Amino acid sequence: MIVEPLGPADLYRGCDPGSLRFETTEDLEDGGVLGQARALEAIQFGARMERQGYNLYLLGPPGTGKHIAVRKILEDKAAGEDAPADWAYVYNFETPHKPVALRLPAGRGGQLYAATRHLVEDIRAAIPAAFENDEYRSQRQAIEEEFRERQSEAFELMRARAQGKSIAVIRTSMGFALAPLHDSEIIKPEIFEKIPQEERARIEADIAALQGDLEQLIRQAPRWEKERREALRRLNREVTATAVDHPIEELRETFADLPDVLAHLEAMRNDLVENVHTMLGVEDAARGGDQERPQTDGFRRYETNLIVDNAALSAAPVIYEDLPTLPNLLGRVEHLPQMGALVTDFTLIKPGALHRANGGYLILDARKVLTQPAAWEALKRNLKARRITLESLGQMLSLVSTVSLEPEPIPLDIKVCLSGDRVLYYLLSTYDPDFLELFKVAADFDDDMARNEDTTTGYARLIAATARREGLRPLDRAGVARVIEHGSRLAGDAEKLSLKLESLCDLLSDADHFAGEAGANLVSAGHVQAAIDAQIRRADRLRQRAYEMIERDIVLIDTTGARVGQINGLSVLQLGGYAFGRPSRITARVGLGAGKVIDIEREVELGGPLHSKGVLIFSGFLAERFGTSRPLSMSASLVFEQSYGGVEGDSASSAELYALLSALAELPIKQSLAVTGSVNQHGEVQAIGGVNEKIEGFFDICKARGLTGGQGVLIPKANAANLMLRADVVEAVAEARFAIYPVATIDEGIELLTGLPAGTRDAAGAYLEGSANRLVEERLTSFAEARRAFAREGREASGESA
Repeated sequence: MIVEPLGPADLYRGCDPGSLRFETTEDLEDGGVLGQARALEAIQFGARMERQGYNLYLLGPPGTGKHIAVRKILEDKAAGEDAPADWAYVYNFETPHKPVALRLPAGRGGQLYAATRHLVEDIRAAIPAAFENDEYRSQRQAIEEEFRERQSEAFELMRARAQGKSIAVIRTSMGFALAPLHDSEIIKPEIFEKIPQEERARIEADIAALQGDLEQLIRQAPRWEKERREALRRLNREVTATAVDHPIEELRETFADLPDVLAHLEAMRNDLVENVHTMLGVEDAARGGDQERPQTDGFRRYETNLIVDNAALSAAPVIYEDLPTLPNLLGRVEHLPQMGALVTDFTLIKPGALHRANGGYLILDARKVLTQPAAWEALKRNLKARRITLESLGQMLSLVSTVSLEPEPIPLDIKVCLSGDRVLYYLLSTYDPDFLELFKVAADFDDDMARNEDTTTGYARLIAATARREGLRPLDRAGVARVIEHGSRLAGDAEKLSLKLESLCDLLSDADHFAGEAGANLVSAGHVQAAIDAQIRRADRLRQRAYEMIERDIVLIDTTGARVGQINGLSVLQLGGYAFGRPSRITARVGLGAGKVIDIEREVELGGPLHSKGVLIFSGFLAERFGTSRPLSMSASLVFEQSYGGVEGDSASSAELYALLSALAELPIKQSLAVTGSVNQHGEVQAIGGVNEKIEGFFDICKARGLTGGQGVLIPKANAANLMLRADVVEAVAEARFAIYPVATIDEGIELLTGLPAGTRDAAGAYLEGSANRLVEERLTSFAEARRAFAREGREASGESA
């Protein structure tokens, strides 16, 4: 089972610039969304589906072009649809705190807004002018004179009757009073007491009779005042109607095809006629009852608050809301300070994203919606009700008890697209019962796509489109080829291309910068490579520190010699957007026991569940291979030396098994080799992630210490197709200074690591003499015999004691 190392051609899949049929990206047309056929079909289906609940959720990691793709499809779909209606709020003359929503054809809202503004300007000038002309003043004066004369005549009659009976009507600070007269002079009280009793009784009877008539006359005064005010109101209404009927009639003609507008204009006209006297102060008395007091500017109620104006649209809107707070989604009611208090009215209602996108499409970031207080619940509630109900967070949480505006809800006809990662989608599907009812269409975006001739051409078009969109320099063929190669590196697979467009855009921007510094008109492969190197350089401080500790022997890693029960495992550290490989020493120790393998990382709670699973899996492999005829009478311990953080994943399980086999067989393992790969219970080595970074991590340590030609890495055979290694690694392999071995089984790996054949069982069931498996089995047999001997001695000792 000799495993041959991979050749240079197997370590890196290049892109020949000569295979690209263009000179620069300026020769290429923009391509569509690449490698996302499934997701695009889902978006198109969701956009076309008219039934309720068929909103979309775009699954996938950030940077895969979800937003660009969905916006393009929705804009194409919206282009064939009519612009939605305008929406406006107007004053509710019956219930002032509940403004009325008016639906108008696109463009007519702005017309109504301008018309009512002009109307208010006209009547604000026309009505005062009408009340200031001489005709109105003369009519008002006539009404005033008429009621004054009626009052005067009544009091004169009363005074004449009283004088006929020698009684005077006098006005005092307390009102009117009656007093007896003698020779046209009021009789003083002390003189009145000297009048004979009979005369005094007659005078008192006359005063009492006149007092009743006087009181009746006084009680008539409020009725006369009311009649006066009503007469003035009739006059005011007539004058107001004369001033406003003509401009309002012009508005009626303009909006004759809109019944709701006509109804509002009629209510406006009636309110003007009824209430203009209070707004202008043309009447002294305040109105009675519980009617609303006038505002500072009473004419504001006749204006129109246009919250959605689609006059400029020729198609349905496609809106992206970057900050989906509750007010930004549903709208809000603003307030103005006035005399130490906050006041509001219908003109201060502001629209939200749902208003602007109504009749079209709204794109939202799922995570942003979910992290805004009450935004998610409000969005669901409005989607289910199919109407926009404006509510504030204070009202929802019952923190506000004062009377506020309650705008009439607006019917909602919208398609919402949420964009987020897969974890959020599955969490919402599991824990939110409303989610799948409202978001029935899932568009799942791939992270990468197959790399072949057709997709390479498409990827070149994608590069060209990105450069044009970002205003970057064109790339030549070599530059495009290098970007394509890096796309495979980002995908972690030589047969794939990464679809993380954000990373691609960053790389092109960085390469354009280096081309600019070099004074080049085109971005070439050298500029792309300089951008890649600079990105790594900016992020690799911790990598350098980790390697420095190994080179200084602070962290112990051997790259030469051979040790029993010790092996170099490989792991990957991910820091932000940068990943690098780091070797770790794994050691195993064995002794007599009951067949238990102690995972020290798990015992101290530093090992994750996947790592613990890997240990249990190869324990099953040992039991099947060496424990079928006798119990495993060993005790073993495994540990990652100098590991002070958590250990997770099963990619080191093959390395741990090799170390354990080495300890059992007392076979030294070559420290010039490092190992990665998981293992199953059949002893097959399985694929792992981050293979490129792991190989390069061990290579860098070996290179720093000096490449000897005997150093290398064992990787799972299944990972050979994933290799996109750095140029210096490929060069070292080509010069036979470093090697990479693809292994399929533990037996293949143990042969490379120890130099001994693994060995297979013969017809008698015994392993080949001198093979690694034979040595392991012999050691385990000795453990079993020793344990049996101890047990026998224990029984004999017990019998003697008895």
